Amino acid sequence: MSTPTKLFEPFRLGPITLPNRFVMAPLTRNRAVPPGMVPSPLAIEYYGQRASAGLLITEASQVSQQGQGYQDTPGIYSKEQVAGWRKVTDRVHEREGHIFIQIWHVGRISHTSLQPGGGAPVAPSAIRAKGKTFVNGTFTDISEPRSLALEEIPGIIEDFKRGTANALAAGFDGVEIHGANGYLLDQFAKDGTNKRTDAYGGSIEKRARLMLEVAKVVAAEAGADRTGIRISPVTPANDVSDSNPQPLFDYIVDHLGALKLAYIHVIEGATGGPRDIAPFDYGSLRKRFKGAYVANNGYDVELATKVLAAGAADLIAFGKPFIANPDLVERLRQGAPLNEWDKATFYGGGAKGYTDYPSLSEALDAAQ
Repeated sequence: MSTPTKLFEPFRLGPITLPNRFVMAPLTRNRAVPPGMVPSPLAIEYYGQRASAGLLITEASQVSQQGQGYQDTPGIYSKEQVAGWRKVTDRVHEREGHIFIQIWHVGRISHTSLQPGGGAPVAPSAIRAKGKTFVNGTFTDISEPRSLALEEIPGIIEDFKRGTANALAAGFDGVEIHGANGYLLDQFAKDGTNKRTDAYGGSIEKRARLMLEVAKVVAAEAGADRTGIRISPVTPANDVSDSNPQPLFDYIVDHLGALKLAYIHVIEGATGGPRDIAPFDYGSLRKRFKGAYVANNGYDVELATKVLAAGAADLIAFGKPFIANPDLVERLRQGAPLNEWDKATFYGGGAKGYTDYPSLSEALDAAQ
């Protein structure tokens, strides 16, 4: 197998020189320690094992208890969580890696059992999502949400600001805002989930407002050159939709570009599904945004090589291959076989299917 060189070339991302163009995508693993939702000691090893990726992006971490939507996802709003994450960043940096944290608020994709006081999840509009969330060890129907009051929205923005400050205190190299996959910021942006008639609903400008206000405060806190954002223009994930996504995301990306963010992380197509689920011109986003473009969804070496060679992206995010292959970069560099992932261990559990996938050298030693 010939080595596809560009994927293995360094890339300058803001103030950081990445050793290659691989990004480990955020991957929810549901292994934080309740009740404090602190990253588990296993997370130190998990992220440390994968430090050869150009950039690691952590699993999504809620900016408040209200922002949690699934059991055992880590937070970034308490001192204990900051201390837990600090051990992770220290390990990654010891191995000369670079790591951003993804911060989120799930909005309506939650369950009353996870919410403060057993309350209803919050949303732009009181529209229940069709789908399941993972609580109490099983997949359960998403709870009926309530519409956020106008006066509550500044508090949400403040939670993202505080989460960013905590991320820096925990030693992260930067922050990725989760604006994708039908979670709160995406719910506000898209007209299938946002039926508001106030300053945060109606026109594209008003629906995009919350995402852009969050991006502005995070960039001010972390530095724009250490801030990225994930978007998913056409994904149907978590029962989200928009009647005309192209002008909406052209507008959003124009304004993200004005903030001079380090990167946009774009899920092309349906999250974890077909890349061609709906027509969309991703090249339009690429042209509008002067920072780095991180391409995501169903990439293998062949597609990554082609897209990088065409200048259609700067970095390529890989998800499931990183779950099963801690040394994915080296395996692909050598053209070595990959470990197969065990879907049964994706969500929840302990070391099995988390930190026990063998590296290439370990696999070769075991075979001898």
